[in-house]
Formats: sequence, structure tokens, C-alpha cells
Amino acid sequence: MSDVAAVPPDVWVEEVPRLSPPEVVAGYCATVSAIAGAELQRVRREPSVLVTRAAQPLLWLLVFGAALSRARNLTTGGVPYQAFIVPGVLAQSVLFIAIFSGLSIIWERDLGITQRILVAPAFRSAIILGKALGAGLRALAQVAVVLVVVAVARIPLHWSAVGVVGTLATAVLGAMLLSSVSMVMASAVRSREQFMGIGQLVTLPLFFASNALYAVSLMPGWLRAVAHGNPLTYEVEIMRRLLLDVGPNRLLVDASVLVVGTAVAVALASRLYPRRVM
Repeated sequence: MSDVAAVPPDVWVEEVPRLSPPEVVAGYCATVSAIAGAELQRVRREPSVLVTRAAQPLLWLLVFGAALSRARNLTTGGVPYQAFIVPGVLAQSVLFIAIFSGLSIIWERDLGITQRILVAPAFRSAIILGKALGAGLRALAQVAVVLVVVAVARIPLHWSAVGVVGTLATAVLGAMLLSSVSMVMASAVRSREQFMGIGQLVTLPLFFASNALYAVSLMPGWLRAVAHGNPLTYEVEIMRRLLLDVGPNRLLVDASVLVVGTAVAVALASRLYPRRVM
């Protein structure tokens, strides 16, 4: 006996044609673009947010960097300390934007938007990737603002088109990774308060357990091991190499770590997203 249920003769069934691989790819990209565009709409409504969010990184750079520039025992690779922490401050900008971007998942769930998204014929990974890309583009805009202030302040960097473009691309990639991690956290909790508590708990350890403010060689052994598992370390290494030409020369390895980390985080967030938000 066949397992397929018989269709009554008076019922008309329309056969839905299968999509070709190019059509599937085009639909996937369209979903990513639409979700990312929706995320960017929030910035377009309030462009002043970019300037206010850039205030904290600039305080680190112009105040903290200037204060510690007289310290003698800091390993900076022969560059001024204020210039040395520019990549770290840029990474901090990315971190603060991306790590709380998962809050939108909880907000959309509370408003009933998530249920509408889930019934749409779209890949869950495309939804997550679109949100991560939106966070990456927001981070790109803020990093560009900070770089403009650095140029105006005449902090000595190795300015070049390749260095600036590579730094902006690294900011986007780093933000996508951290945003995907943020969405994993948001999918695992039930309330905004829980998410904000976890976000605040991990933000400062991620920042200080990296090479943003000091070289990894200055860290004790246990902290050095933590730094090697910290994605912020690899993001800062790339930016520092591009903007200052100091630090380990392993751009391909650092970029590969960020790409693989982003892929894993997107896959995990995609798996958790439909299960935990209903």
C-alpha cells in the first residue's frame, strides 16, 4: 500500500515548481538584503545616534590614550601609544554596537513580528545573516566617524587606501561575528533584562582580555590564553597591521578566524532562532 494519501477527485491541486539553484541563491540574497535594509532604517531615522555612540571610543582615544602615552613599560612596536590603541578603540566601537544588536530579536518577538518572519518562505540563516550584516554596516559607519576624528587630531597612522578599506571591511566582519553571538544569547533568554545583564557581563571582559589596549606579550599566561580565544584580538591584529604596520603579520590567519567564527555563530543562531522565540 502506498504511503501517499489519495487526493479526492474534486480537489484541484496546483503543483509548485521547484526553484533552480540560481533562483534559490537570488532569493537567499534578497532576504539578506531586505533584513539588513530593515536594520539600517533605524539608523536613518536617528542619524545622531552614530555621533553619540562615537563619543565613548573617542574619550578612550583622546583622554585615556593621551594619559598613558607617557608610560615607559608599554610595548607598542615603536609607535606612540595613542596611535597604538586606535585599532583597539575602533574594535571597541564595533563591540558596543554588535554585542547588543541581538536585543532586536526579543523586541520583535514581544511585538509579534518574529512569528510573521517565521512563516515566510525564507531560510533562517538568511534572516540571521541579514541582521548580522545590518549590524556590520552600522559598525562601518561609526568606525568611519572615528577614523575621521583620528585624521583631524593628526594621530600618526600609516594612511593608505588599502589600510582604510581593509579596516572598514574588518569592522564589518567583526561586527557580524559579534552580532551573531549576540543573537545566540538573545535566543537563549526570555526577557530584555536577562539579555542586557548577559551583554553587560561579557562586554568589558571581551575588551580587556584582548590586545586592544596593550600587547598580548604583556599579559600573564592565563590571560594570554584567554586572549587567543577572543575574537576581538584577531580583529585588532588586522587593524593594527593595516593602520600601523606593527604586530604579527598573519592577516590571512586572522581573517580566517573571523570568517569561520562568523559562520559557526550564524549557524548556531539560525538553529536556536526558530526554537526559542516562539
